[in-house]
Amino acid sequence: MGMKFGCHGYTWQLSYETQSDNLTHIMDVISDSGFKGLDTQVVMLGRFHNHPTLLKEELHKRNLELAALTLSLHWLNEEETDAERSAADYFVEYLRHFPNALLNVVQMPGNNREQLQLRQRNVLNCVNSLARRAADKGVVTAFHPNSPPGSVFRNIEDYKIMFEGLDTNVIGYTPDAGHIACGGMDVAEIFETYRPLIKHVHFKDASADYVWKAMGDGVIDFPRIVRNLRDTNYNGWIMVEEESEKAVADPDGAMMENSSYVREQLIPII
Repeated sequence: MGMKFGCHGYTWQLSYETQSDNLTHIMDVISDSGFKGLDTQVVMLGRFHNHPTLLKEELHKRNLELAALTLSLHWLNEEETDAERSAADYFVEYLRHFPNALLNVVQMPGNNREQLQLRQRNVLNCVNSLARRAADKGVVTAFHPNSPPGSVFRNIEDYKIMFEGLDTNVIGYTPDAGHIACGGMDVAEIFETYRPLIKHVHFKDASADYVWKAMGDGVIDFPRIVRNLRDTNYNGWIMVEEESEKAVADPDGAMMENSSYVREQLIPII
């Protein structure tokens, strides 16, 4: 399919109370912005939660594709809880309606980093188990680490443990440029080092002092990353999102502005 740019729905989820069942509006904005695909947290599915065929119809009306569903769970135990396993299996089945989409899995960050090694092992055990079941159903899974203070995979030492523990025969990696930066790492270096494992990509920008910014207003070298993805034949999605104060207040406007940056600075590279 080549490299394509889409939007992640988390930009709208930041104003969750007004956006929890507003996916048709979000798809309208994505389409009007010139993006080609949607990656949304499953909690944002609203009326489409039980109706994948209806979601497919609405995407088709706007000439959009479902790039991924993002599933966020706690995974605090050595094995998935019944509820976690049930949720994961439900969305694996859901994605069988969208053969080109993947399941993007994220651990909900905790309040601290106590018992870090145990918590890291538990997450890896759970997401590996989930990914093996998904692979048996023909669904691709990718793991997305994050960077809040309670995240268990947020810095370079954590990443070494993460990549040693992920079963990369069945699960890939979703690098999030903003979270890599806010974990104190060199974003382009992480992309290049772990490029063979990348199945999906999230782009958002941040300042040198770890404040979320609009794309191009922070310090992340997105053109370098896109050139590397192009030169290594990345064949997947780059999903744009933003978590700045402006995006919280006006997610539609923020994504319109980000689309201009993508169109002017990144699409010419590919």
